[in-house]
Amino acid sequence: MTREEFELLIEEEFPNAIPEKFRAHIKNVGFLVEDEPSAEIRKQEGLGPHETLLGLYQGIPYPMRGDWYGMGTTIPDTITLYQKPIEEASWQAEQEGRLRPSGPERTLGRADNSHLRKIIRETIWHEVAHLFGMDEHTVRGREEERDA
Repeated sequence: MTREEFELLIEEEFPNAIPEKFRAHIKNVGFLVEDEPSAEIRKQEGLGPHETLLGLYQGIPYPMRGDWYGMGTTIPDTITLYQKPIEEASWQAEQEGRLRPSGPERTLGRADNSHLRKIIRETIWHEVAHLFGMDEHTVRGREEERDA
């Protein structure tokens, strides 16, 4: 899949990943796509040789922003989605039959790339949850509740 096709899927899945009432609160955040986590990010995140990331939030979570935030030039927070690991996870899930197409791609008749769309949607949700101040333990707990 080309980078442009992947970015289009991200644009299409963003509204399906984040409830409308929260979208207006997402400000000063850049969404990026990279092939894979860099060696620096891998080291920073403590990844082993066979581990990777699907996404990464970097910035100041909303609950930690003080009154000073935004005064003067403020570098945007970033949410990076890693294309190759997401595509690999999608392929593995499809081969193993772990993910069943569900949600908007079924109702909109877009069954193509349904596994990929679902992983993109879940990755966006996960990283935006960090933006809103949830730590990894809390995010994973919410995901388990959602999937139960």
